[in-house]
Amino acid sequence: MTSPLQQKIKITGPSVVTANRTWDGVVIYRTESRDWSTDLADAAIVRDAPGARALLAEAAADDVGAIGPYIAPVVLDAAGAIVPGNLREQIRRQGVTIALPPQP
Repeated sequence: MTSPLQQKIKITGPSVVTANRTWDGVVIYRTESRDWSTDLADAAIVRDAPGARALLAEAAADDVGAIGPYIAPVVLDAAGAIVPGNLREQIRRQGVTIALPPQP
């Protein structure tokens, strides 16, 4: 895996750092207080590559609580709420798009 500090980061708008929680795989977001939250509304928003690189490096150092952190685009709606910026992130946030078979 490439170190976050070595990655070429291109920021074209508001973005957040997201990952999956290590012990259950739940989608999580890096917060302003440098913790993790399952609520996208709590995510720290970065707007430039240096800010994104710094937040990503901090997130990558937390190898106990999160796995696979990366920068994800977001959009601020008319009310100022943070919403996923692309289909992939919408699916990650909302869950699977098909009905799963019942568990035995």
